[in-house]
Amino acid sequence: MALNKADIRQQLQKEIFSLQGFKSTNANINAGNVELGPIKEVFPNCTFPLGAVHEFFCARPETTACTSGFIAGVLSSIMKSGGVTIWICKEPAIFPPALTSFGIDPEKVIFFYLRKQQEILWCIEEALKCKGIAAVVAELRDLDFTSSRRLQLAASKNNVTCFVLHQPSTATTASVARWKVLPLPSIADDDLPGVGFPQWSVELLKVRNGKTGTWQVQWTEVSFHFPAARTSVMLEQRKKAG
Repeated sequence: MALNKADIRQQLQKEIFSLQGFKSTNANINAGNVELGPIKEVFPNCTFPLGAVHEFFCARPETTACTSGFIAGVLSSIMKSGGVTIWICKEPAIFPPALTSFGIDPEKVIFFYLRKQQEILWCIEEALKCKGIAAVVAELRDLDFTSSRRLQLAASKNNVTCFVLHQPSTATTASVARWKVLPLPSIADDDLPGVGFPQWSVELLKVRNGKTGTWQVQWTEVSFHFPAARTSVMLEQRKKAG
């Protein structure tokens, strides 16, 4: 039975999405259902892009810290399907036991401490080629098109999701998505005194064939939460501060 134009268009769109990192969960070895609530609606087919490069703008150490927390929340879903995560950073800024609060077994995260840009890029690319790797997280000074293209090809070929944290830049890259995460004051459970659950302003600056947006995101005991109330003035102040 011959396909009509609509069916052909839909099939071609699926093939293009697959080539760009938006693979169906049935075909992806990292098929953990990334619970991102309303954020998933902006992705093509409402599917978080796995086996792709995500870059995060981090202007200061505090933004790097909160971005790492958000990434840990995403990793908790990805790693449910098995595999380990390679985490590359300049110094031991991550406290491994704290990863348990995001549902991650610290024994399944391997840390590398590197400072030279070329060494970090080499380590990322080699890690993306390894079997049994669920994701790679790395801090870089900057990311250019050539380097990002190499990483994107390796991530797509081996179905490994890559998260790259670097300084804000206007440079064109081959990454599938670009994010910016800023810290927000935590909200204590039931208004009790003390430190509450971490909370962020998460902005998706670009995504292939998708839409952009900003969300107020909170990590509770086991998953992301999206508070209904949103203080736009607070978010605007945090954006200017970042």
